[in-house]
Amino acid sequence: MASKTVVVGSAVGLHARPASLVAEAASEYDDDIELTKVGGDDEPADAASAMMIMAMGAEQGDEVVVTSDNAEAVEKIAALIEQDLDA
Repeated sequence: MASKTVVVGSAVGLHARPASLVAEAASEYDDDIELTKVGGDDEPADAASAMMIMAMGAEQGDEVVVTSDNAEAVEKIAALIEQDLDA
């Protein structure tokens, strides 16, 4: 199991457009990819679901752990979360 902790880079957090872009990228993989907000309720969100990502309530500067059996998927999703996807 691969995991990486990253800081949310989008000014609006993981809402609307950023969540949709992350979910779209996660949908390209057959493997499950989970996101967990550090300090949150510890309930992982399915990275392929924009609604679940938005429900995490991750704001800019929050830490999120990306986890999957696929290390390549972890790196790709982690890199997206670190960017300002609402720019």
